Amino acid sequence: MTGALARGLRTFGRFWWDFLVGDTPELTVAALLVVAAAYGLASYRAASIVVLPALAVLAVVASALRGRRRRT
Repeated sequence: MTGALARGLRTFGRFWWDFLVGDTPELTVAALLVVAAAYGLASYRAASIVVLPALAVLAVVASALRGRRRRT
């Protein structure tokens, strides 16, 4: 029973790793940083309206540039 349970947990972990990280681990890290920034800026509404979308756009642009560099 423990062998089947361990195998099932490994499979479950691999699924979530592939689902969340996939081919672009930098986007996963960026998403975690945006969530952390949102938590840190929770009491600063005006700053969070500007900072959080800027961080998200920066993360996507950085990922796209990195992908273009890998492709060439």
